[in-house]
Amino acid sequence: MTPADPGALAPARARELFRGGLRTPTAGWCRGWTQANLLAVPRSLAYDLLLFGQRNPAACPVLDVGDPGAFRTEIFGGDLRTDLPGYRVYENGEPVADAAEVTGLWRDDLVAFLIGCSFTFEDALVQAGVPVRHLEAGTNVPMYLTSVKCRPAGALAGPLVVSMRPVPAPLVAEAVRITARYPAVHGAPVHVGDPAEIGVADLARPDFGDPVEVRPGEIPLFWACGVTPQAAVMASGVPFAIGHLPGHMAVTDVRDHRFLVP
Repeated sequence: MTPADPGALAPARARELFRGGLRTPTAGWCRGWTQANLLAVPRSLAYDLLLFGQRNPAACPVLDVGDPGAFRTEIFGGDLRTDLPGYRVYENGEPVADAAEVTGLWRDDLVAFLIGCSFTFEDALVQAGVPVRHLEAGTNVPMYLTSVKCRPAGALAGPLVVSMRPVPAPLVAEAVRITARYPAVHGAPVHVGDPAEIGVADLARPDFGDPVEVRPGEIPLFWACGVTPQAAVMASGVPFAIGHLPGHMAVTDVRDHRFLVP
């Protein structure tokens, strides 16, 4: 059962609930604690993914990397195989299963990457009076494949994925200013305004997550999204990979302010 105030939970308690089978998007969970995207790839692809992150830092900001076969990292004290609320398994670039845990699929050659997540700056937006619609609605953030191509790296290439939050026009500059101070978790928006300019045809039909209402006087803001590496896995036909279910993040043991720049 989802707790009454998931934002008040400590990371270890949240991970215990997920390990026990709770499956839910994690926006608003564990206020003040950094959330991260997970992507685990075979060691033979680990350098390519690291290079992909270096070449596409807005979309793939690498926070931590595990040793081959390891299911913990320095910033995540839980078990990466069981302590997220949802996983997606890929074979030959195709999503073949969504799972509650992946213990039986974890391999000795898998290298786990934890990648920055825009949920990290959402509390700062709320504190500044900038509405975050999916938090208000209790739904998953909407995410979209775009026509913008990432810089390829080795065997990995694919489109930029963005998350979207509608913001009242007078607050757009404030939203940009606040999020620009979190470059390690996607930073400022990569696009403001007309979704068609980045190849998004219909805001009501996200590729991942749930649609949200865009009200009169609001402008859609688009941030680079950590699902981008999973889009590269699909576009590149990667033989095997394990990621988080979009919006169902790894709750780490580091505070959001660690990634705040003056």
